[in-house]
Amino acid sequence: MKEIGLEGHGISSIAASEPFPLFTMEAIKQIRAEVFSEPVLRDCQYTSSFTKNMIRGMGRERAPFSCDAWTSPELLACVSQVAGIDLTWCFDYEIGSVNISIEDQDKQNAHNQDPTAFAWHYDSFPIVCVTMISDCEGMTGGETAMRTPSGEIKKIRGPTMRHLTGIKGTAIILQGRYIEHQALKALGGRERTTMITPFRPKSPMIRDESVLTTCRAISNWSDLYHGYTEYRLELLEERFRAKLKEERRREQAKWRFDVRETRKFLMEQKLYLETTIAELVEMEDID
Repeated sequence: MKEIGLEGHGISSIAASEPFPLFTMEAIKQIRAEVFSEPVLRDCQYTSSFTKNMIRGMGRERAPFSCDAWTSPELLACVSQVAGIDLTWCFDYEIGSVNISIEDQDKQNAHNQDPTAFAWHYDSFPIVCVTMISDCEGMTGGETAMRTPSGEIKKIRGPTMRHLTGIKGTAIILQGRYIEHQALKALGGRERTTMITPFRPKSPMIRDESVLTTCRAISNWSDLYHGYTEYRLELLEERFRAKLKEERRREQAKWRFDVRETRKFLMEQKLYLETTIAELVEMEDID
């Protein structure tokens, strides 16, 4: 983060990673089978200004392998090592969102003059892991551009299906909540399918600034709100239990009550609760 002028921002000193191997080809095949299954295509497809074809909220019933893979201790350890901080997935609804882009050559040539695939934006969650789950051999471009506070544009390579260690689905991580970024178009291929899972700090004591700004309009809002509310209440519960233990130890040790620190802790939790309430805006069902 220091190199791009954002030292002290975010939850880790690492802004983004180079592509790293994450899934085997066998795992990719199983993930794709779930993504393109009839229940998922019927119930989980969305369209937004970012992408015309998006899969969200597959869930453990429709995509058990994908959900188990993204929440496995092995994958969490791998992503945490790359990110430089212990991470956990945000909540189940956000596991394995998929962006699908399929274009014929004539259409692709007509749009080659516009190099951007998505507008400049910030993500809703602290860190995202983006994984390539389609064969992009012969494809060029597809980098992620980051705009620094000074206005300088830096690019990072996008994930691919191939890696020096063998044929695997590779991934990148990005602190997208804190870095303004956009995806650049990939050219030369017919299909480009990426899977995105957001992560947050594993420790409940590290600040969590997740919001739902980019999610509401492309989600089953009831399921989205449940997952968001549940994890934040659990996080608050863990924080209060830890503070309660600390307070009981203080009393047993006969130490002086620290008014300033206690008020600071309570005000931080109040702000966290108020932020949660602000994100739960009224939504209408879309038929």
